[in-house]
Amino acid sequence: MSHTNDHGASHGSVKTYMTGFILSIILTALPFWMVMSGTASHTVILGTVLISAVVQILVHLVCFLHMNTKSDEGWNMTAFIFTVIIIAILVVGSIWIMWNLNYNMMVH
Repeated sequence: MSHTNDHGASHGSVKTYMTGFILSIILTALPFWMVMSGTASHTVILGTVLISAVVQILVHLVCFLHMNTKSDEGWNMTAFIFTVIIIAILVVGSIWIMWNLNYNMMVH
């Protein structure tokens, strides 16, 4: 009698982990170098840092957390999307409330 606990979840390979690791190092080192050297304008540096951060989040989700749209892992993706929506509502709502309070409490 053999018991297998394979529930359809994919496991990463060494290639996937190494790809994610190398991309993470590049996406960390590039903005760090730009900030430390100061070779670009503040706008370009801020844009590079923000874009690198978003791409690094995606790299971590795909390479290390194995998030994908396969049918057997659909619930993981659904839960992740729900979490992102709730966090976005909280952040945007908080900023909106603080802006309205600031606007309405200031003397015009």
